[in-house]
Amino acid sequence: MTALGRRWSGAQELTVRVADRELKALIYPLLSGEPQVGDRILLNAAAQRLGLGTGGYALAVALPDRLPPDPPPGPGHLVKARYTPLQTIVLGVEEPDSPHFEALREADDLAGLPVVTADLHSALPAVCAAIQHDRPGTRVAYVMTDGGALPLWFSRAVAGLREADWLCGSVTVGQAFGGDLEAVSVHSGLLAAQRVLGAEVAIVIQGPGNLGTGTRWGFSGVACGEAVNAAATLGGRPVGVLRVSEADARDRHRGLSHHSVTAYGRVALAPAELALPDESGAFWDRVRAQSAPLAERHRLRDVSCAGLDEALAASPVPLSTMGRGPTEDRAGFLAAACAGRLALDSR
Repeated sequence: MTALGRRWSGAQELTVRVADRELKALIYPLLSGEPQVGDRILLNAAAQRLGLGTGGYALAVALPDRLPPDPPPGPGHLVKARYTPLQTIVLGVEEPDSPHFEALREADDLAGLPVVTADLHSALPAVCAAIQHDRPGTRVAYVMTDGGALPLWFSRAVAGLREADWLCGSVTVGQAFGGDLEAVSVHSGLLAAQRVLGAEVAIVIQGPGNLGTGTRWGFSGVACGEAVNAAATLGGRPVGVLRVSEADARDRHRGLSHHSVTAYGRVALAPAELALPDESGAFWDRVRAQSAPLAERHRLRDVSCAGLDEALAASPVPLSTMGRGPTEDRAGFLAAACAGRLALDSR
């Protein structure tokens, strides 16, 4: 390892030399130890070699000459990233050893808590931007599912939103880990967001990155439809982000993405409110026409976009989706922000 780079909560950026070339790498010190310049590092660079995901990083597995100390003994029996060499044991918020066990033992109702769902992690800052613009200080909790990155530490967006107090906390569910709270399922994660973190709005989205194949069902983000079902089952108020794009080169994502049609039209069996920006023009006419079949189950809500461009510009973290920012693909961020605004509207 030749240099240390940026650091944020739970993650450290590195420069490493492999043979005669340098690579950008990422290490999670809580899993693999604190790196020092000169360390030998065992790397997993398979995804980087193929140009697939992981943010362009090789991932540090271990410091073979200086292993991290054993974690101190403590409560917690939830194993995440199970049966992998880096499986980690955490204290589940709903475990008997948890100080929150009694609060969650019989918890079964979200009492109308707004729950915003989206298929891409990049929607998170835009949803938060609208909420904090319209009602500053709102307690917003992020529930991270395991369709993308498993360590929440990978997300610079979450670290920045926490630092800006735009999020009151995070819950990692399923195989995901590294949140302020750990939970077994989306259901218990939502209950923990409300009962433990005091959330007034919860946002459920997979972690950074996703897995897609270009097919209708082979996309990890269709799980946002299951998040709608979980929120409704618990008496929450599901509010869906429609994934739209005016710049994606792939026709299946132009206008309303086919993934939103699948997630909300086929996977979500419970009704949700779906936010539609009240913009005019041929592009938005197309989005409304593509969204119309979803009205058979869901409530399509026109949402005012007044002030949302300013709200997005105030984001404490960069806005980027599929490599595009607001100047390249304003529509996608606007749609996500409208869902955040809708979550505050109880009509």
